[in-house]
Amino acid sequence: MRRDLAALAFAMLFPTLMAWVYFVALTPSADDAATPRHGDAATPTRNPVFQAAYAGSKVVQFAFPLMYVWWAEGWPRRSAAGGRARLRGVLEGTAFGLLVGAATFGLYFGFLRGALVRQGTPARVHAKMMEFGLDSPGLFLLFGAFLCVLHSLMEEYYWRWFVFGRLRRYAPVGVAVLLSSLAFMAHHVVDLSVFFPGRFWQAAVPLSLGVAAGGAVWAWLYQRSGSLLGPWLSHLLIDTAILAVGYDLAFGGR
Repeated sequence: MRRDLAALAFAMLFPTLMAWVYFVALTPSADDAATPRHGDAATPTRNPVFQAAYAGSKVVQFAFPLMYVWWAEGWPRRSAAGGRARLRGVLEGTAFGLLVGAATFGLYFGFLRGALVRQGTPARVHAKMMEFGLDSPGLFLLFGAFLCVLHSLMEEYYWRWFVFGRLRRYAPVGVAVLLSSLAFMAHHVVDLSVFFPGRFWQAAVPLSLGVAAGGAVWAWLYQRSGSLLGPWLSHLLIDTAILAVGYDLAFGGR
């Protein structure tokens, strides 16, 4: 039990620690990257240290659960989820993803876009994309496809299969849902604080709580269906909507 709890503590804290490292400690602030210097417009550039930290952290993060389970229990067994439960999870997950995606578009294009432009958010988003090396719309779309399809799947395996799945061994399902969702939320607080400087309570916290709510729904879907397919499809759809907003902020006016 102690070994499992130590592994869970690492899994729940590591993504947030690394988000702080590569988004804050190893990079200039988005405001600095987008602020003119000496009368000339500063040009945001690629940041190889940021890129290496980001890539390395993802390798460690997504390798850890499989390596730990293999070491502690042997090769993980395949889920025995029934076809009907899996189908129900897919339908419910798809419906939730489409609903949140539509709400994201409506909120952004209907209410928030103008205010975000006035607050300089597009410059901060564009500067951060340049640090990633995503200096063209085509590269952004390729990276976005990776995030929507593969990264969302890996996050579901990490947060729902491993973190939630092991938490529910030691706590009631409701507590496991809450704790795994708050841990899933935590690194988004760091990310969103970078993109919304000075608006921690007005923007970063409410949006992060929305992430936690999404994580709770996906854990609930995983619990009901016994499969990651529904949560993954839902996650994919919502990430697609969010990245479409990100594309518009970074490149829409350029």
